[in-house]
Amino acid sequence: MAQRWYVVHAYSGYENKVKKALAEYVERAGLEDSFGEILVPSEEVVEIRDGKKRTSERKFFPGYVLVQMEMNEDSWHLVKSVPQVMGFIGGTSDRPAPISQKEVDRILQRVETSVDKPRPKVIYEPGEMVRVVDGPFKEFEAVIEGVDYDKNKLQVSVLIFGRSTPVELEFTQVEKI
Repeated sequence: MAQRWYVVHAYSGYENKVKKALAEYVERAGLEDSFGEILVPSEEVVEIRDGKKRTSERKFFPGYVLVQMEMNEDSWHLVKSVPQVMGFIGGTSDRPAPISQKEVDRILQRVETSVDKPRPKVIYEPGEMVRVVDGPFKEFEAVIEGVDYDKNKLQVSVLIFGRSTPVELEFTQVEKI
């Protein structure tokens, strides 16, 4: 039987512990042939705190771990016996259903792109209102006209003396309202 991808429901915040424990359980039970990759889908995000760029990791699906495995009685019981595992997602309680290869490819593609280019933690949309927190327009409110994630800049319109004035600001200079 071929290995397929299954979604394991874990306690939120314990995904990496479940991944590590499952790998140890597999090794201890000698079932390496029945298991492939164990994956906690996450992406790198960049946030700016105190004027400094910080990179952190954000999970796509908090509370879920992807496991590539051959489903049989031994592997099923092994996964269910890992602490902080609530069970499998999909199918029935005694016969879990694998996710499609298309879904797996989409998740793996998303993980790959986040490694190459981290995403910003705060997502800005044109038309949103922001408050300027730094610079000559401090305490002004502005409307986002455009977003440049490559340069971490926003094009905004600030209302000055009753006139809308276009201004380019960095992500660090604004906060969402």
